[in-house]
Amino acid sequence: MAKPVVAIVGRPNVGKSTLFNKLVGSRLSIVDDTPGVTRDRIYGDCEWLGRQFLLVDTGGIEPFSDDIILSQMRRQAQLAVETADVIVFVTNLRDGVMPADQEVADMLQRSGKPVVLCVNKCDTVGRVPMELYEFYNLGLGDPMPVSSIHGHGTGDLLDAVLELIPRFKEAEEEGEAIKVAIIGKPNTGKSSLVNAVAGEERVIVSDIAGTTRDATDTEVENEHGKFVLIDTAGLRRKSKVDESIEKYAVIRAKMAVERAAVCVIMLDATEGFTEQDSKVAGLAHEAGKACIIAVNKWDLVEKDGKTMDSYRKDLMNDFAFMSYAPIIFISAKTGQRLDRLFELIKYTDNQNAMRISTGKLNEVLAFATARVQPPTDKGRRLKIYYITQASTRPPTFVCFVNSKELFHYSYQRYIENQIREVFGLEGTPVRIVVREREEKQ
Repeated sequence: MAKPVVAIVGRPNVGKSTLFNKLVGSRLSIVDDTPGVTRDRIYGDCEWLGRQFLLVDTGGIEPFSDDIILSQMRRQAQLAVETADVIVFVTNLRDGVMPADQEVADMLQRSGKPVVLCVNKCDTVGRVPMELYEFYNLGLGDPMPVSSIHGHGTGDLLDAVLELIPRFKEAEEEGEAIKVAIIGKPNTGKSSLVNAVAGEERVIVSDIAGTTRDATDTEVENEHGKFVLIDTAGLRRKSKVDESIEKYAVIRAKMAVERAAVCVIMLDATEGFTEQDSKVAGLAHEAGKACIIAVNKWDLVEKDGKTMDSYRKDLMNDFAFMSYAPIIFISAKTGQRLDRLFELIKYTDNQNAMRISTGKLNEVLAFATARVQPPTDKGRRLKIYYITQASTRPPTFVCFVNSKELFHYSYQRYIENQIREVFGLEGTPVRIVVREREEKQ
């Protein structure tokens, strides 16, 4: 399931980026006393009390400015507000309530989103400063005193955020539509696929790369079940992302991957594999989503009896990092193999959600270690005490061993392959977490 999104907004130079860095635990945002340093939205994973969410740092909102850069920053922040589940509105104790704060507060109230009012730069510990009460005038509830530099009050702030975040179910409800993100370079036929499946012109289709800029949802129901197709803007190389709208498209495509259960990675059969295809696929792989590689425009390729096998072999080399992903050759224009594509979507989604009992896993582990002895180093041999599945989407397994150093990547890959050989897990990445514990006396 998609992580909830929490956006940090406010006027420039109130300490939004400092707070963002403190909450995510790393310096992802540039921090400077100059207003406007953060222009684009920056994303980071945040966890509090065992619950995870996506934190978004935005450029400062200048409601009254006509400056082009500042107006683009304002648009960035508005987009963040639109996509967020909860908003943290950051103000500044030293400056008090400014006219720009009131304008931002009015904008947030109109959005209808839940808001946590954060008053930054409350750096002294002890009694609440009298100046804090002025912020009740913003009409956004109780102001929360925070020091983003020292970290004071951040725990209470996160508690307030969690109270407003809806609890997301770990697994899809039975009968719920499978969310499918269609990702790829521009002009590979993503929108044509959506239109072909929906049976109507749901998305604008053009030969001009970059026609689709928003991620749009299309509901489809067929003999294979219910699906929500998320058509995303094509991801270009960073050097070609010039327009600010294109930057939004990249971010929204990333969020579409986060929302989806299955990612269909679209390739253009007439162009073949490119480095950008690998980067696009990497987004879905890193997010742990079920993946299918769909080679579109197959009707335009001159073929003989060996063309498909040769093309498939080349793609398996190109996508060696995700060898688990099935490859299908389709044509959105003619409808070739679209029925088979939905079979694969349903199948890989089930594989991504598969849960395997600890007993069966350890039977496979015993067979695998007997077949290929665990590695040794300086007379010390790796011992794998047992393995258990910790979670699904993607299937994540925890191995308890006597030494992490001895559990080399190559042997981890061997264990993973043995699990795949027995249980399938086709179309889904697999995570192996290694835990070290002392040997029993």
